[in-house]
Amino acid sequence: MDALALQAIFAMMRSQIRRWGSDMTIEPSAQSLTGIWHGIYSYPIARAPVSFVATLIETASAVSGTTHESCTLGGSPNEVLYATLLGSRRHTAVAFVKTYDSANPLYGTVAYEGALSADGTEIEGRWTVPRNWSGKFLMIRSARKAEAVARTVFERASSGR
Repeated sequence: MDALALQAIFAMMRSQIRRWGSDMTIEPSAQSLTGIWHGIYSYPIARAPVSFVATLIETASAVSGTTHESCTLGGSPNEVLYATLLGSRRHTAVAFVKTYDSANPLYGTVAYEGALSADGTEIEGRWTVPRNWSGKFLMIRSARKAEAVARTVFERASSGR
């Protein structure tokens, strides 16, 4: 996939996710990565980009979480792949390793390194499969309403209400 096509896909994704979040009232903050992110990654070959959903939790400078996405290499296209994330953040630099839970040998460990936008709504960078290949990725969150709802539910459950 050429750079212009990838830029067009990223622009379309930014627009769509912003529309999804237009009714959300809580603005995102660069203070924490915690939340639900919609992402896309591209291959360095002529192959369709893959969309995914990531749930990130940031504690101090540590980042952890999970992802889910459709299987696009070997296996059924109806198969959902799950992975765990473990990494760190230093200012705007975000790095994590994604480890797939799949038994599929085509999915293993992928390293991600990216930069957080000034408004805290995007992480853009490169993914790398060690000694194999790499490509670009983009993750976007439009607002943190889901995080606020989850926190409220947790607080109510903890207080016994």
